[in-house]
Amino acid sequence: MAASVTSNSRLSKAMERTGQWVFSQEIPTDVVVEVGEAKFSLHKCMLVAKSNYIGKLIMESKETELTRINLSEIPGGPEIFEKTAKFCYGVNFEITVHNVAALRCAAEYLQMNDKYCDNNLAGRTEDFLSQVAFASLSGAIVVFKSCEDLLPLAENLKIVQRCIDFISAKACNEANFPSRSPPNWWTEELSILGIEFFGNIINAMKQRGAKSLTLASALITYTQRSLRDLVRDHSGNGTSDPSNPELRIQQRELVNSIVSLLPSEKAAFPIHFLCCLLRSAIFLKASSSCKSELEKRISAILEHVTVDDLLVLSFTSDGERLFDLDSVRKIVAGFVEKEKTMAVFSVGDFRETCSSSMHRVAKTVDTYLGEIATYGELSISKFNSIANLVPKGARKVDDDLYRAVDIYLKAHPNLDEIEREKMCSVMDPLKLSYEARVHASQNKRLPVQTVLHALYYDQLKLRSGVEESNNRTPDNAVTTRNQLQADVSLIKENEALRTELLKMKMYISDMQVNKNNNNVLVQGTSSSTSATKVNGSSTKRTFFSTVSKKLGKLNPFKSGSKDTSNIEDAVDITKPRRRRFSIS
Repeated sequence: MAASVTSNSRLSKAMERTGQWVFSQEIPTDVVVEVGEAKFSLHKCMLVAKSNYIGKLIMESKETELTRINLSEIPGGPEIFEKTAKFCYGVNFEITVHNVAALRCAAEYLQMNDKYCDNNLAGRTEDFLSQVAFASLSGAIVVFKSCEDLLPLAENLKIVQRCIDFISAKACNEANFPSRSPPNWWTEELSILGIEFFGNIINAMKQRGAKSLTLASALITYTQRSLRDLVRDHSGNGTSDPSNPELRIQQRELVNSIVSLLPSEKAAFPIHFLCCLLRSAIFLKASSSCKSELEKRISAILEHVTVDDLLVLSFTSDGERLFDLDSVRKIVAGFVEKEKTMAVFSVGDFRETCSSSMHRVAKTVDTYLGEIATYGELSISKFNSIANLVPKGARKVDDDLYRAVDIYLKAHPNLDEIEREKMCSVMDPLKLSYEARVHASQNKRLPVQTVLHALYYDQLKLRSGVEESNNRTPDNAVTTRNQLQADVSLIKENEALRTELLKMKMYISDMQVNKNNNNVLVQGTSSSTSATKVNGSSTKRTFFSTVSKKLGKLNPFKSGSKDTSNIEDAVDITKPRRRRFSIS
């Protein structure tokens, strides 16, 4: 109702103004021009003198006296027709950058060109465009903005293209050689445009070779102005009314369009801006390609991210609810994959040797996990899926990760032993600092197995003779573990070699005894033994008999198990051979 009253009031004022400048009151008006709901009582002769279109309507009308003309389709509506009628009557009015495009289109629609009448409205508006509107960047942008409601006629008249060419050229020049302060003032001017026209300018600037930072500056300003409720001042505190579905749709399309305009250079935008934009895309349910592009851009410069940036990305605009964190996982995974690709061209195992960038990202991710660990909707699988993305070698120590795990266990007290073990599986107790291990050994929230691992580490250190210091470097844990494993392996190998050596010595000794005393062994073993017992005396023990006796006790082939198939001397092996323990 209020809108109807306002419209009627406006139309009444338009009629009142018309009555004031229609100069011939003695000659009654003979035609009523209808433009929408507005009606203008005018004289045919004055209109026909300037407008070829109205002249044709009157000449081609089947009515003897045409009293009504409907011009509701005229560009610009009633306000612009009023000015064209004034022009027909010779009444002065002001042409501005706000109405010149509409007047030019209206003049084309009414066929008010110089071919029909000298110094007509079309020529007047063209002169204004060339001499005034396109004399400054601000004026051209206002003209360009007015063309949004004048399509497709404004395009057919080349007004749109002329605006694009002039604005893009001036914007590039202002970016390189600012004419006033602040240097990026022109980006504020461009932000009044609709996204389609703004995109035309950005694409034209790309073709002119504009720098990525120049384009980024314009896009950031435009995003801040057009999505103010979502990315207000990069603070992440903006809101969007979920009860207005039409607004949500408009904002979604806006985000999709903005992302499609981003220059190819990944590092052209601040990471905080990209995080805010991605959070908006997630909140508005933008297209998958839109979110994927933002995730790739953030991943490419993830080493510069802060914990606050990731938190902005993780929560809804009101900061109350946690997103599904799928984008965070994709961003970290993309960065790790890039690091793996780069490691192919360097020496070393990526799992054990990581770049400084990877170390920074690992610390940021662990601190970030500690910040979100208190939220009840964060499941163990989501927590672990992000923590496990970081390679083991990227964490010099696991203290930050241990802190995050401990916060999670404290915030989720109802976890059973298996769930707590699963939670702790992401960290390595052997990579905790001395202080962290002391804390872990007394932490009742940790599962028993994790506590034992922490304590066992110190036992391994004591056994290996390595002294612990409070300022221990992160590589000591790995070095100690590797050293212990090497020691155990070496001991096993030594034992195996010692056993084989004894076997070989016994075998050689046995062969020598058999070859030198074959006859004695075969014929006189029993008599020699009996004689010794009868006489009640034994042969004097020599060095060789002592060694043979000791080796005999260690002989694994004793009791007839030794393979004698390769012994050339004829020996009866059907029964265990009795061994001489002395040489007489």
